Amino acid sequence: MAAQSRKDVMAADRRAQAEARLAATPMPAASGWSAELRQAALSRVIDLGLPHRRDEYWKFTDPTSLSQPEPAEAATFDPQETLIFGGVERLHLTFVDGVFDAGASDSLEGEGLEIARLSEAEKADIHWAQHLYGTLETRGQSPVARPLAALNTALASDGILIRATGKVSKPVHITYLHQKTDSDVILHHVVKVEKGAELTLLENGPAASRLNKVLEVDVADTGAFHHIRAQGRDHERRAASHIFARLGQESVFKSFTLTVNGVLTRNESVIEFTGDDAVAHIAGACLGDGDFHHDDTVFVTHDAVNCESRQVFKKVLRNGAKGVFQGKILVKEGAQKTDGYQISQSLLLDDNSQFLAKPELEIYADDVACSHGSTTGAIDEDALFYFLSRGIPRSEAQSLLVLAFVAEAIEEIENKDLAGELTERLAGWLQRHRG
Repeated sequence: MAAQSRKDVMAADRRAQAEARLAATPMPAASGWSAELRQAALSRVIDLGLPHRRDEYWKFTDPTSLSQPEPAEAATFDPQETLIFGGVERLHLTFVDGVFDAGASDSLEGEGLEIARLSEAEKADIHWAQHLYGTLETRGQSPVARPLAALNTALASDGILIRATGKVSKPVHITYLHQKTDSDVILHHVVKVEKGAELTLLENGPAASRLNKVLEVDVADTGAFHHIRAQGRDHERRAASHIFARLGQESVFKSFTLTVNGVLTRNESVIEFTGDDAVAHIAGACLGDGDFHHDDTVFVTHDAVNCESRQVFKKVLRNGAKGVFQGKILVKEGAQKTDGYQISQSLLLDDNSQFLAKPELEIYADDVACSHGSTTGAIDEDALFYFLSRGIPRSEAQSLLVLAFVAEAIEEIENKDLAGELTERLAGWLQRHRG
């Protein structure tokens, strides 16, 4: 009875939080194809409630600031840095506090591309995105509930809808600018990569004081999707991002995230193999200093034959920063010849920082090769002494060892020019934070 009572109290708390959040953020008016999809998502939110600290996949991260009706204010600043990915020939799109800035964006056209804004496309009666918007998010609600993603599908004010019909030579680059200290942004992007097509999506910027973002990606047979994002700059921001991906036969999905700064960041990736011989790599590196909490939560479902998944996550933490990794590989019955690899490692630069990890394997097939590992450690004193003995200052030597530590994650990026630029940004961050 006591246990049941506690469950009832938690369920009531979730519903109360959901009602308060929904009252503070009304659902956008939708008269076209998205109206029914948004209403279904709203029903999911009411049914699920919002995350509770006692939920299994939230026990390491307090969801209060992501769920409460009003966002905490976050100071903005301009570090006078050159635009990341700015040296790449690309199609550039810009959002300022969640509002699309047409003047700072290129035209929504590209070879082998169909691009539209969610807020405009959903006014139509028919659009290709109607078969995807909220679909992968809904599939991702089982076996683990993801109510913040359902909230996003219901309340998203805008987003980008991208359909790749061929091998797109230029990446699509979305920049998120943050100018208001109390901005509360909900964006929902949908990407459809058709059979044999290929697309690279770049993302960067702090976006808002509080950000809730969903990216749904459907990769058809023999298609390829590459995703690189950088989360940095404004330190006081709070963000919850979700990637839902579905992979067809012989398709490729690769995503890498670099995170520096941020009071609270929760990145969820939900990947589903539905076609044989597909490949999915999800990787990330984060550097945290002080009031910093970073959570990577990954769920990969193998439901096809001879598929490969890799999860590679590296976290460098100091001055009380906290890192979290929760990663699961689920191999369903019949998903033979699965190759699943998962590694999560942290480098703690002092005794005050903390890394919490929960790696999981759940396997119902017998012809598989799956492994996971998680380690936490300090700087290698022998390696540090090697540098010091050759006259390299301690702070510089430590930075070199940190870059070497995160290199495995960055190597997951196929484009070496983009990987090199992110490494340079990391080196600059380390230089600014020495001491």
